Formats: sequence, C-alpha cells, structure tokens
Amino acid sequence: MSRVKLNIVGLSTGQISGSYTLILGEENSNRKLPIVIGSFEAQAIAVEIEKIVPFRPMTHDLFLNFCQSFDITIHEIVIYSLNEGVFHAKMICEHMGEIKEIDARTSDSIALAVRFKCPIYTYEHIMDAAGIVFNEDMNELLPDDIQEKEVKLARENKEDKSGYTRMTLDQLNQLLENALTSEDYGTAARIRDEIKRRQK
Repeated sequence: MSRVKLNIVGLSTGQISGSYTLILGEENSNRKLPIVIGSFEAQAIAVEIEKIVPFRPMTHDLFLNFCQSFDITIHEIVIYSLNEGVFHAKMICEHMGEIKEIDARTSDSIALAVRFKCPIYTYEHIMDAAGIVFNEDMNELLPDDIQEKEVKLARENKEDKSGYTRMTLDQLNQLLENALTSEDYGTAARIRDEIKRRQK
C-alpha cells in the first residue's frame, strides 16, 4: 500500500462542546485530513507546538520522559485504518534494536509525534476516503461541517471576544502567567499568539 506523509497544519475548535478539529496536510499536496479530537489531546498538541512549558509534566510529557529514561524511541506514527468514522493509529517503537508496533488512539499518537519529532504517515486509501482537497488559497473544497467550524473560528478571532487586542503587553504577560499557573494551556496559547503577533 502506498504511504502518504502528513504534517500538522492547524487546530480549530469544533461545533460540539469540548471537541477540536486537527488538520493534517499531505506533504507537497493540497489534500488535508481532518480528525476530530478531544480537548485534552488538543491541549497536549497545542502546548508542544507553541512550546509552552507547563509547571508539571503533562501525561504525554511523562510518557516522553519515561521512554527517554529507558532508551525507547518512537520512529513514526501510522494512521492505518478508518472504521465507521474512527481513525486508528499505531506507534512504531524501538528498544535495544527491537522494533515494536503499539496500537494507540490517533490523538495520543500525534501528541507524542510532536514530542518525539517523528513523522506521521497514513495510506492512500485513507486519504481517498477521508481527505479533503483545498485550492491554493486554502479555501473550498471543505464539507459543510468542517467549513462551518473554520468560518466560526475566523469570526471569533475577528470579533476578539477575549479583548486581547485592546490589552497592553504587560497585561497580556500577566494573563499568560495566570493561565500557566492554573494550567489553562488553551488560553495560554491564544495569549501567546497575540504577544507573538505584536512582536513581528
């Protein structure tokens, strides 16, 4: 079976409370693979992508530290199956020269992939079944449900209900510190985005 390499393109809030849509993009292609994941896994992925350092190790950080302590390496993640709308993944691991395949939830696998800096793959038949083709401007050809999520997210960002754009840098830094203290990493990521935007 022909394999397809994927990269993380984006993460957006879903229509269902507590859900997020993780967008994986095929390398050198406009095809994208949207995967609905939970808030905890979305937070775990966002924290690592944004390089936010939590006060105490999160579950996926603990797994990384455990593997490094015992010389276990994750070489790649493979999304190998799509069954009734649910993606299935496996981690290809190595310990003392022995290769093992470990079945895992796709969201957990990707949260670990960003920590181990290992590639993510799927198969051509999965992209054919669930992939979405975008044009060069990243518009269209989205199914209605995914398109609504993206429009909703863009509208929320535009309205800036949080009021971050009206705050000073000192206020933002204080809010960031508070969010990290309370382990609200989703809010911390949004505040950090606003701080980075001003520093460009």
